Amino acid sequence: MFTFLAAIILLIVGYLTYGKFVEKVFGVNENNVCPAYAKQDGVDYVPMEWKRASLVQLLNIAGLGPIFGPIMGALWGPVAFLWIVLGSIFAGAVHDYFSGMLSVRNGGAGLPDIVGKYLGKGMKAFTNVFALVLLVLVGTVFMTGPAKLLASLTPGWMTLSVWVGIILLYYVLATLLPVDKIIGRVYPFFGALLLIMAFGVAGALLVQGYHIPELTLANMHPKGSPIWPLLFITIACGAISGFHATQSPIIARCTQNEKYGRKIFYGMMIAEGIIALIWAAAGMSFYGSYEGLAAVLAPGGPGPAGVVKEVATTMLGAVGGTMAVLGVIVLPITSGDTAFRGARMLIADFLKMDQKPFAKRLAIAVPLFTVGYLLTLIDFNFLWRYFAWANQTTAMIMLWAAAVYLAQERKLYWVAAVPASFMTVVTFTYILMAPEGFKLATGIAYPLGFALALLPIGLFVKQVLGMNKGTLVADPAKNS
Repeated sequence: MFTFLAAIILLIVGYLTYGKFVEKVFGVNENNVCPAYAKQDGVDYVPMEWKRASLVQLLNIAGLGPIFGPIMGALWGPVAFLWIVLGSIFAGAVHDYFSGMLSVRNGGAGLPDIVGKYLGKGMKAFTNVFALVLLVLVGTVFMTGPAKLLASLTPGWMTLSVWVGIILLYYVLATLLPVDKIIGRVYPFFGALLLIMAFGVAGALLVQGYHIPELTLANMHPKGSPIWPLLFITIACGAISGFHATQSPIIARCTQNEKYGRKIFYGMMIAEGIIALIWAAAGMSFYGSYEGLAAVLAPGGPGPAGVVKEVATTMLGAVGGTMAVLGVIVLPITSGDTAFRGARMLIADFLKMDQKPFAKRLAIAVPLFTVGYLLTLIDFNFLWRYFAWANQTTAMIMLWAAAVYLAQERKLYWVAAVPASFMTVVTFTYILMAPEGFKLATGIAYPLGFALALLPIGLFVKQVLGMNKGTLVADPAKNS
């Protein structure tokens, strides 16, 4: 229990200290006119008060990831706590802050445009395609997951297909309507529900005497699956997630002032880390053993959705459990809709298509949702594995873009370059050994993953040496 409580405290301290440091390295300028005002269009560029924007950002980024991922990651034991804390403070929140603030500084630019500006046209073209695939995968995964939970609560005619159709209809409305009509109005309420649910489970863990294991670096996975790199892919949201880089520009286009960036982008990633800690602790303690959790998560079993339902109803009672399950249902839906919205914006930016006319929004949305629906017919676990790898690869790309930006501005680029290097090794090694990848043995995948990661790392070092003849220094007062 000490480890769990210490981990939550460290996340809060990380926001107050390292978050402030990252903000100073970036160098906010409160006098800059944000895109919410400079490009105000009543659809995507709409000024939004920072508290509401923060809750919308939290729901945008906090899909199934900070719940399902940590539950599955709990199989490795308390080492998952360590990754969530260090990953959130030094990687995930840094990633989210720069993906949001670089968008603010570049007129509300989406991920591909940011990547193109700092990593070149080739990477922009690649990221356009890669991010679009990721967003559609996210939208599909976050449509199927909550539909399964809803179907389990409403046996009979309200089948999985019916719920998929209902959620899809909501996605269409949320994607097409102005950001302040649905998303800006209902998300703050759902955000409050999410936090109440998470803290309710946390309180039950502490009050009802569940044994939360203390920190150990030992691998507790019942099947002996290696910690490296599987844990760092399994627990994405709640530690670091490239999906967030596709969502941050949505709120960057609504941010009223640069001074709110740390609260909205860095802070909400820390909040997601706390949610991830709670569900990882629940996974480790509720079933009494890692073997018990593994049995529920085994193929053919109830899976992570079943864990959520059982944990919530047992710990919080019928009413509290129902509210908690509803919170977990809302969570992915409120990321899936903005995933499709982000995909629409990405395509519109690429085609330079004005999104104020409803007909033009519809022209992009129809084929998007057609593809999304067809993907719901594919096995969920198969989709999740590809989503997880694509997610972390996108995070790696965004962090390298942030590192190049900082180097160009003669600022402390290592705040982004170090986590970028780490995630480069993780993603390369994973795809080499993963079942959906090249299926190489660890003896080959480990050294080859490190060797391949040296290529982008070396290119960055070469670029830094070429652009800087003096010493890079942090200059909080300097603006990009």
